[in-house]
Amino acid sequence: MELKLTGLTALVTGASRGIGFAVAQELAREGCNLHLAARTAADLEAARSNIVQRHKVSIECHALDLSEPRNIGALAQRCGEIDILVNNAGSVPSGELLQVDEARWREGWELKVFGYINLTREIYARMRERRRGVIINVIGVAGERPRQDYIAGTTGNAALMAFTRTLGGDSLDYGVRVVGVNPGQIETDRLRARLEIKAQEAFGASARWKELLKNPLGQPQEIADLVVYLASPRASFVSGTIVTADAGRAARHAD
Repeated sequence: MELKLTGLTALVTGASRGIGFAVAQELAREGCNLHLAARTAADLEAARSNIVQRHKVSIECHALDLSEPRNIGALAQRCGEIDILVNNAGSVPSGELLQVDEARWREGWELKVFGYINLTREIYARMRERRRGVIINVIGVAGERPRQDYIAGTTGNAALMAFTRTLGGDSLDYGVRVVGVNPGQIETDRLRARLEIKAQEAFGASARWKELLKNPLGQPQEIADLVVYLASPRASFVSGTIVTADAGRAARHAD
């Protein structure tokens, strides 16, 4: 399927690994020029080198901590006019209410919740003036399937779902689409690291992390394919909604 993305420019946050890197790769495959943002310059450069070896597109890297509000404006200024924004950066701590203190809760939300909102504010204003553009928020299925042991993430994701629906419900009046994607459990470095810690505690061997899984894991490429389709003109009728990709887990009453 021709997605009609050739020559467009996209900004992807959290782009050095996992879902963000897979999204960047797929956008490049479709002919998009890229701005890649993440905290670590070396990881970004490795991602850039990997992509340009396969695809003849322009890529600029921005090593910025997007939990710092001043960096949001700096990133928007550096990127200039973009056609697609993929908000993907962020990690909210696990734990029940009494295990996540205010400092850790706020730290997670500064990047994942306020980072998405503030960068969207910057980019949406420019897209609205030009009357074109797409914003995709990669959120997380915990927002619709609450988890007591991930209460900060569940609450933050639910807020981002409401933000996406509210903004995307009216944004097409100005030529802009806003869509959310809720991945389920995806096999990323971050998830493996968390499971390895649990496996070490449970079995005394981090390599046994797969024994903790109740269900198969999804792959970053599967989420990337969905994000890129939703970012394309092929999905021009889609805005103000959340698309869940979790093998049906959120629709079940129990595991």
